[in-house]
Amino acid sequence: MSDRLNSLYAKDVEYLLHPVTNARKHEEIGPIIIDRGEGIYVIDDQGNRYIEAMAGLWSVAVGFGEKRLAEAGYRQLLKLPYYHSFSHKSNEPAILLAERLVQMSPDRLKRCFFTNSGSEANDTVVKLIWYYNNARGKPEKKTFISRQGAYHGITITSGSLTGLPANHRDFDLPNIPVKHVTCPHFWRNALPGETEEEFATRLADELERTILDAGPETVAAFIGEPLMGAGGVFPPPATYWQKVQEVCRRYDVLLVADEVINGFGRLGTMFACDYYGIDPDVLVVSKQLTSSYAPLSAILFTDEIYQPVADNSARIGIFGHGFTTSAHPVSAAIALENLKIIEERDLVGNARAMGEVMQRELRKFADHPLVGEVRGVGLIAAVELVADKATKARFDPVGKAGGLVFNHGHRRGVIIRAIGDQIAFCPPMIITEDEVREMVARFGQALEDTAAALRAS
Repeated sequence: MSDRLNSLYAKDVEYLLHPVTNARKHEEIGPIIIDRGEGIYVIDDQGNRYIEAMAGLWSVAVGFGEKRLAEAGYRQLLKLPYYHSFSHKSNEPAILLAERLVQMSPDRLKRCFFTNSGSEANDTVVKLIWYYNNARGKPEKKTFISRQGAYHGITITSGSLTGLPANHRDFDLPNIPVKHVTCPHFWRNALPGETEEEFATRLADELERTILDAGPETVAAFIGEPLMGAGGVFPPPATYWQKVQEVCRRYDVLLVADEVINGFGRLGTMFACDYYGIDPDVLVVSKQLTSSYAPLSAILFTDEIYQPVADNSARIGIFGHGFTTSAHPVSAAIALENLKIIEERDLVGNARAMGEVMQRELRKFADHPLVGEVRGVGLIAAVELVADKATKARFDPVGKAGGLVFNHGHRRGVIIRAIGDQIAFCPPMIITEDEVREMVARFGQALEDTAAALRAS
């Protein structure tokens, strides 16, 4: 290792606070410095090559090193590297992208607002809906309903919507009016003998009780990932979304679909709303919008929301919300090219076909003594590890096995994500059948390494 690289390691430990990381452990082990990417692979500064089975953070749809995205960004940097969208200003890529997103999204969504990340987008959704309810003379409608295990971001507001204890603990969250209802994880949370539809009915009844207990006049919206991602990959039970929609419509509660992870083909349809038959009032996208080559997110919403908001901005004289880099022209240009690639190469169809392969290959581990459940849809999946298959008992401490699989995965040349003891997969949508099989084989090796380590402990 060169002195230069040695100094990079030291500087990282000395100067960087890493997100979602144990800071003291990081001081001990230092970083893995990723140097470059090629297709579904990333390569570290030592030349070690890894299959990126998480597409970065659920996000690099077209793979790493896609020159068309770099060229699109470069062209826009030369033409107009930055401009804001305040005070009636705009730029061509943002206008064309807004049009494209509205045209490709569920029918009722007619307006677009740009932010920079999923967290900022969901933070903005809360403000937008509060503003909307104030504008229509219902200022008491402030409470959001989310779910245990949900992930909607990490700002103060979006972090409050998130239903993960580690993202709340010692951050004084939640700090907005939000209620969290049961996670729709059938394998863990269904009652003995309960069918998927009965489970869905029970959860819809819980949602209705929560609205009634709070008072429908106080509940603004229900927010949910169509397929829950960062909390552990939880596909909803059959009929769940239909029942949830019925409850929301009954009580004038807006339905917000958070497709930050699901969107742009991940489930084998352009949006997960298409897959599950969801008709949202608000749709949130990010990550695969630019394949994370540049920061960008978007909120799509109905004209029924837009009209009172627009009227209120006229009364006040301004819609007093936005960011310096909202509708950034370079990010928008990259997004437009990224969406062209997804369409031209039929990556949605590839995600559907390769998703079938991935789901089938991963389910071969269902009988493994460490595996409690294999679940997922399309090119997103999870393998949940358990200490006891018969009782579904978790490891003590939680994460004991998942951390081992994660570390052994690196040694086997595959980067996966351990969410406690749930091992997540979300590879780039360009992946081939041979690459899927190789990815799963490397995971299998890491799983066997983990089993051996647990037996020896």
